[in-house]
Formats: sequence, structure tokens, C-alpha cells
Amino acid sequence: MAASRSNQPISRSRPKFLNLVAIRLPLAGFVSILHRVSGFVLFLALPALIGLFALSLESPAGFTRAGLLIRQPMIGIPLFGLTWAYFHHFCAGIRFLLLDMHIGLDKDGARRSAAAVLAVSLSLTLLLALKVLEVF
Repeated sequence: MAASRSNQPISRSRPKFLNLVAIRLPLAGFVSILHRVSGFVLFLALPALIGLFALSLESPAGFTRAGLLIRQPMIGIPLFGLTWAYFHHFCAGIRFLLLDMHIGLDKDGARRSAAAVLAVSLSLTLLLALKVLEVF
């Protein structure tokens, strides 16, 4: 015999419209969201990255073609974005592993580790970009 519901009206105090722009997330929240987004973007980019890698391994001429392709702004600029996504995903993953081991769970520690993830991932991306662009 199924349980019957009462016919009393249910009070719904939940908002009907959630304004995501008005929500003030802490820095750790942004790092968490960016970790998910970077993982998703890297997953979507895998076929193109594998194709470019395969082209570079075909022959010396394929390697040259791959090098010319990544020098095109329409491909090179997104590759720098993917580089940042990789570094961010890697650094945030290490941060989450440390949090799973109960390291840095307090509010100040979480804020500092989130800031470190952003600083390290952006710094590594900048260093790699400068190296690829042959600045040094």
C-alpha cells in the first residue's frame, strides 16, 4: 500500500531565480570551479591534441607541419590557454589531495593554498609562453 501525501500546501521559500553574478564566492570556490572547467576543457581538447601529436610523430615533414600549425595565432593562442588549463588542473589537483589528507582545511590555509594554485599556474604558463616565444 503506497503512502498518501497530505493535501496541505507546501511552503516554498527557495528563490525562483538564482543570480550567479551576485554570489560572492571565496577564492577557494573559484579555484574549485576553475578546476572543474579546466578538466572539462582539457577533455574536450584531447582529440585535437592527440591529432597534433600524431602529426608531429609521422615524419620530419609532419613535425615541421605541426610546428607551423602551432605558430598560427588561431591555434597557438588556444594552446597557451590549454597550457594554463593543464597547469591549473595539476596544481589544484595537488591542493585537493592535500585537503583530502586534512592539510590546510582551516579558512586561512584554504585561502592561501587557493591563491598559491592561481599564482603557480599563471606563473608556469607565463614562463612556458616566454620560453616558446623565445624571449629567453
